[in-house]
Amino acid sequence: MLLVPAPVSGEIDGLRRALGDGSLGRLSAHLTLVPPVNVREDAVGAALAVLRAAAVSTAPFTVRLGPPATFSPKNPVVYLAVDGEGRDEVVRVREAVFRPPLERPLTWSFEPHVTLADDVPSADRIASALGALRDYTVEVTFTGVALLQQGDGRVWRPIAEVPFERPAVVGRGGGLEVTLTRSSVLDDQAARWTEAAWSAHSLAEYGSSEEDEPFAIAARRSGEVVGTATGALRTDDAYLARLVVAKEERGTGVGSHLLAATEALAVERGCNRLTLRTQAEGLARAFYEHRGWRVYATLERWRGGRDFVQMERLLGAGTRVER
Repeated sequence: MLLVPAPVSGEIDGLRRALGDGSLGRLSAHLTLVPPVNVREDAVGAALAVLRAAAVSTAPFTVRLGPPATFSPKNPVVYLAVDGEGRDEVVRVREAVFRPPLERPLTWSFEPHVTLADDVPSADRIASALGALRDYTVEVTFTGVALLQQGDGRVWRPIAEVPFERPAVVGRGGGLEVTLTRSSVLDDQAARWTEAAWSAHSLAEYGSSEEDEPFAIAARRSGEVVGTATGALRTDDAYLARLVVAKEERGTGVGSHLLAATEALAVERGCNRLTLRTQAEGLARAFYEHRGWRVYATLERWRGGRDFVQMERLLGAGTRVER
């Protein structure tokens, strides 16, 4: 699959929302190379190898999307047509990935497109959409290919993204040649190796191979998300990775409630300390200090040239957690 990059993906999602696309929120704006196919767990590595083989012979390319078109009356779909010099490259990449274990019987012949709405209920609605959007075109550059997996709620998430580039080979001539490949996430084989290696390291260094347990807390008002807290729980301590509050909700207590819920969860799981990282100067640090957090380390020019601080909140027996 070729995932449409931001900010164009946001534009296309707006069109999908207006047309009532049922997959909005479950599947990112994309150009399908292989329709959904069942792949055995022991064949996922082979599928990723197919993607890597296709990616190493491909350079980033640009296509023009639009104007909208339809497969109706055979299929009530409104989509953005794919045109421009990069169209031939789309077809070539598709041929490179459409092979076992990703190859499958097809209902329709391959036509490069980005779907705006599937199962549009009437011909009149399709005609109205095509007329209203007849002047919409946009250029996008694809820089890699992704493998997605369907999970709970029929939500599709990338399990590997492979950039269009030749892998770097280092150590040539010395008998220790190593190939380096970049991606946004580790493929299945690399992820399993990392998990095993890190567990062995943790056991040797800390006497335990226990994995961090992720947590997520969402705050909603009238059914709409207005803030979230995410992080990880460990044996003795917990880490608050992000606390995000909608701009219009700041000062209303949402952040305080999320922080208190995070601290309560950490206490419940037996953690005696909660830590986080934030900018050394700014409202966030003051927010945490006002609620009993303290700075225990400074990270100079840690991100974007700015200083950051490590902060902690001790959660020992008898600690009072405000709500």
